[in-house]
Amino acid sequence: MSWTRRRAAVVVGVVAVSLVSALPVLADPGINAKQAEARQVLAELQQLNGRLGKAVEAYDGATYKLGQIRAQLVVNRGEMKVARSNLRIADSRLARHLRDLYISGGSDSTLEVILGAKSLDDVISRLDTANRLSSEDAQVLGAVRTFRGVVEREGAALRKARAAQSRLVAQRAAAKRQIEDGIAERQRLLSSIRSEIDKLKREEAARQAVLAAQARARLLSERIAQQRALNSVAVGATVQSPGTPDTFGTTVVPPSAVGSQVVSIAMRYLGDPYVWGTAGPNTFDCSGLVMYVFAQVGISLPHYAASQWNYGVYVSKDQLQPGDLVFFANLDHVGIYIGNGDYIQAPQTGDVVKITPLSDPWSESAYFGARRIIG
Repeated sequence: MSWTRRRAAVVVGVVAVSLVSALPVLADPGINAKQAEARQVLAELQQLNGRLGKAVEAYDGATYKLGQIRAQLVVNRGEMKVARSNLRIADSRLARHLRDLYISGGSDSTLEVILGAKSLDDVISRLDTANRLSSEDAQVLGAVRTFRGVVEREGAALRKARAAQSRLVAQRAAAKRQIEDGIAERQRLLSSIRSEIDKLKREEAARQAVLAAQARARLLSERIAQQRALNSVAVGATVQSPGTPDTFGTTVVPPSAVGSQVVSIAMRYLGDPYVWGTAGPNTFDCSGLVMYVFAQVGISLPHYAASQWNYGVYVSKDQLQPGDLVFFANLDHVGIYIGNGDYIQAPQTGDVVKITPLSDPWSESAYFGARRIIG
């Protein structure tokens, strides 16, 4: 499901600036030029990451909707098969009934219709407008009309679903091309400043190790406190939608029964690579990580951040608890809150599952909202 993580780009930019500021006044002009080039490339990478994040979510969204349409097509095909079978039986019954009327010399009105018709469809049309049918004639004709209507409706539904399927396949293919082109461009840009990037990766890995150790220690102590809270009458966050005045929020949200467990599971995948369109077991995009982690506590979520937003209940930022889903960039990105102002995310191509502070510049500016899956 996505990777709108500009975190690495922002960190790289900060370090690049600090490297420049640390140079002597009489530094080599070539070094200054290289640092200026690095800053420009990093700015381009930041913009590219944003475009790629949208493309990945478009791909995941199309894949999710295709699954729904395929399921709908299976149902529609089954209903169409039944409807056609019923129509054949009704048509056969009508034909036998008309033959019997003709042989036995039925009512003049019905015989007049039969003798004047050119085909079975013409018979049905004429009988439908004759207004002089016997109750038996009307019953047989009614069955034919009913099943023909069902066949027509199911046929229209199938045509509509197939058209939607074709559009989504094209949309997904376009998103895939955009992702692949963007990744190639990203690799080209990165190769131009490889030494700077390698250094920053080492620094980020060391920082992640510290954050992970702190998170694990905190998780251990919070697990005991959370269990105590679940065993008591706890009042959680106030339910509000973004922009809703505080005075309107009167319903309380209980703590999640799975929040601590979700965080513990998510921590296992720190350092696993980001790969777009994947959902485990060893590679993830953003919504794929969320889906895979929650599946392990028995909660099924779609592989699509925008659809994951529809699950659980809204919780305000100041009431976040471990295990809450945090969304960014108009639902183009999602992560799992782990407490202490941090969240776990699968950021972008070239990066790994990592811990990021909500106070990170991009995370803070792109924050959309949070949902709590009660469990």
